[in-house]
Amino acid sequence: MLNDIKKLIKNNHGMSLIEILISLTLMGIAGTFVAGKVYENLQEGQVSSAKIQIKALADRLTEFRRDCHHLPTTDQGLDALVEKPTGGRECKRYAPGGYIKDGKIPMDPWDGEYVYESDGKTFSIISLGADNAEGGEGADADLNSKNF
Repeated sequence: MLNDIKKLIKNNHGMSLIEILISLTLMGIAGTFVAGKVYENLQEGQVSSAKIQIKALADRLTEFRRDCHHLPTTDQGLDALVEKPTGGRECKRYAPGGYIKDGKIPMDPWDGEYVYESDGKTFSIISLGADNAEGGEGADADLNSKNF
């Protein structure tokens, strides 16, 4: 019996090809699940980031309305937060330097521009999501400031 164990140890110099293939297959399957979860978390992070940016832009629009007593028109858009609008109603108390500290409207996490719409009383800030098109589901869904 001791001789059998010695032979087994002596002859077992490594893994067989089948054992290697099985190991690689199992690691590949595990990697697929991990990569899927990482991608899912990335998408959730992008959606959260877009919501935070939309809320921050909405806060800047509230400041604009407080100072100017009106909202920027849809045509003036979010650029009214960076530079004093020249057309439409005049804003006599426009904040020096605008309402965005670095002077640039941020892009959404998918490198799309935020869409601004206003009827004069209310406003919407919209990200078109990962697909940069209206509608969609999941990460492709539009995010509208009126919905949160």
